[in-house]
Amino acid sequence: QVQLVESGGGSVQAGGSLRLSCAASGYTYCMGWFRQAPGKEREGVATIVTGHGRAYYADSVKGRFTVSQDIAKNTLYLQMNNLKPEDTAMYYCAAGPTWACSRSNGADFGYWGQGTQVIVSS
Repeated sequence: QVQLVESGGGSVQAGGSLRLSCAASGYTYCMGWFRQAPGKEREGVATIVTGHGRAYYADSVKGRFTVSQDIAKNTLYLQMNNLKPEDTAMYYCAAGPTWACSRSNGADFGYWGQGTQVIVSS
């Protein structure tokens, strides 16, 4: 059983930065960040294979967001730079099998955190 707890959301102006954290209990093979804005479908943001560092990004965040892990702390991070109003959403941390990373499909992830809100104002 894996438990995930996110933190680090908040409100920021466009162009600003935030860093999200996700503390995990238990071993994870693939971890990722997903987001869902009101009235929109859930979207994969970034995933990373635990211990390998191989990361995958949605086109909408490439060059602005960086996903990373601290293996010793069993914590996942999402550094978000140059934030845009369209990044406003609830952000969720998720864990799943290794093969789920390249697909970035939320349905493949069995463990989810409670979410943390990110609001970007123009």
